[in-house]
Amino acid sequence: MFVVYEDPSILLVNKPSGLVVNRSDTWEGDTLEDQLRKYFSLADNGIGGRAGIVHRLDKDTSGLLLIAKKEKAFEKLLSQFKNREVEKGYFALSYGKVKPERGVIDAPIDRNPKQRRKMAVVEGGRSAVTEFVVQKYFEKGGKHFTLLELYPKTGRTHQLRVHLAAFNHALVGDPLYSGDKRFRRDKEWCPRLFLHAFSLRFRHPETGEFEYFEIGLPEELLDVLEGLVV
Repeated sequence: MFVVYEDPSILLVNKPSGLVVNRSDTWEGDTLEDQLRKYFSLADNGIGGRAGIVHRLDKDTSGLLLIAKKEKAFEKLLSQFKNREVEKGYFALSYGKVKPERGVIDAPIDRNPKQRRKMAVVEGGRSAVTEFVVQKYFEKGGKHFTLLELYPKTGRTHQLRVHLAAFNHALVGDPLYSGDKRFRRDKEWCPRLFLHAFSLRFRHPETGEFEYFEIGLPEELLDVLEGLVV
């Protein structure tokens, strides 16, 4: 992990792609939770029972992750996330030309009834809303791509990936939702899922003032864009 900001109450880190956030029975490797326990010298119970982690990013997603350093800060930040008061922004590269250039995807999400390890847009599923803004269109080998800013208004599992895939705009480098054949082709020119949490806006748990943090794309994703034609 890479520390972006730290004060007595909060820690903001830039999580690299490939790092799992929370410990689990299904993952035996290093996790961000393990790294935080060492960083803070925490016992296994940690802050709030999970080393101060108040939200998560998928293993293959990189970007900003907010950590509480005190129990009260943990409770206040967790409340903000539960009440959808935190604004999160992501950069994503999708297949196709996304039209219109600004809009909202409002489509319920639940477990895929045919493949339980996946999520899907399912009638009667849990409400899921994503705002999107087109940044730029690209082309490579006769195929079109769109660089997007995505702003999830809900926090469903794999929400951004599922919403884009459901409308035939799967994210580049997505091992779950782009299809095996396309994923294998993507790996030839994109080393990972092209999804990066670039911004966070929240109220500081001590001062109550709004804080805004933003980071750019990591080098490996900038290199991917360099290989595309505008």
